[in-house]
Amino acid sequence: MSKSVPDRKSGTPGGKTDEGESAAPWRGVLVLAFGAFAIGTDEFVLAGVLPELSDSLSVGITTAGQVVTVFALTCAVMAPILGTLTAAWPRHKVLKLSVLVYLLGVVGTGFAPSFPVVLAAQVVAAVGAGLYIPAASVTASALMGPGRRGRAIAAVTTGLTAATALGAPIGTVVGSVFDWRATMWFIALLTVLSLFGVFALVPAVVVGAPGGLRQRLAPLRDRRAVAVLAATLVAFTAAYIVYTYMAEVFAPATGGDGRKLAILMFAFGLTGMVGNYYAGTLADRFGARVVVGGSIVLLAVSLLVVPLATGSFAAAAVVIVVYGMAAWGITAPQQSRLISLNPESAPLLISLNAAFLYLAIALSGVIGAVGLNTIGARNISLIGAAVAVLALGLSELGHRLAKSSPERTAKVAA
Repeated sequence: MSKSVPDRKSGTPGGKTDEGESAAPWRGVLVLAFGAFAIGTDEFVLAGVLPELSDSLSVGITTAGQVVTVFALTCAVMAPILGTLTAAWPRHKVLKLSVLVYLLGVVGTGFAPSFPVVLAAQVVAAVGAGLYIPAASVTASALMGPGRRGRAIAAVTTGLTAATALGAPIGTVVGSVFDWRATMWFIALLTVLSLFGVFALVPAVVVGAPGGLRQRLAPLRDRRAVAVLAATLVAFTAAYIVYTYMAEVFAPATGGDGRKLAILMFAFGLTGMVGNYYAGTLADRFGARVVVGGSIVLLAVSLLVVPLATGSFAAAAVVIVVYGMAAWGITAPQQSRLISLNPESAPLLISLNAAFLYLAIALSGVIGAVGLNTIGARNISLIGAAVAVLALGLSELGHRLAKSSPERTAKVAA
């Protein structure tokens, strides 16, 4: 899939020494995970500071909420475009550029005098995020090699789940104690630390990539890749329908108490971190298809049970734990599947996967809103369960296509 640049001290690939394997690759992966944490915090914390943002800039709460949609849609559009344009670049250069662009957007948001400027600054931040997450996943995979690809990617995406479990709650508290601009400075600090880490601890790796635009876009003619990407889109749409409207869905269980809601959100993110990491490990051992299928089934079951758990806080907490593990257990194995389909086009494929994930966040908000107005907050998880079943079908379709036409796909990719 990729090869590491020879280490200048040892002269061996991948940062190995004569005494054995160095810890340097894992240090680099952990730095990449921290960067994902910093970037994910901006995305997930915005919903928590909407009241402060709304009051400060004199806009309605629904208008303020569009900042979340703009961020997600920008990432969805820009991730594949930037992934294509930078596919032949060294990954460490892409990482440094993406963090710098993201930092510029965060700082711009903190200084923004009006809501339109906030939106513009968040577009800039989202461009950096859309470039960083795929580059970090590909770099982590290259650093650790095929045998530990799932765990490496899972470590990076665990940074995103940590943003939901830790970054967003902390940023929300900062915003409520001070103001929403203080939350932006908190994120800026995380980003600066991430930038230093990338410069100091992430070694240069070379990821193979097709030379021309036509070659880089060739994977889109691969039916297997399209099926896997479609499964990502549909599965995360199912997962985020409830998360986006968690306050409304579990209002009977929390009694409108923000602290209880924060506990549920913390449980979702924390168990998601665990589920995501071990999903990557299990994918290395049993195969990504098995782990993805099992996670989607568990997701569908947990969403079916949600209406029975909305009246009790204890029951809601139990369901949230299962729901979080299942939802985030899909991420790392899906990326591993894509890389294994066509290692030479990994940057583009992972960029597309990230784009579909962000698009799923935007779609879930729309579908969830329709559900709220038709069947009520208590039952919108049933829509999610039905969508999850569709995702399972798409996942299995990708597997069947891989078994039935590997030779044809290999010719297309070539």
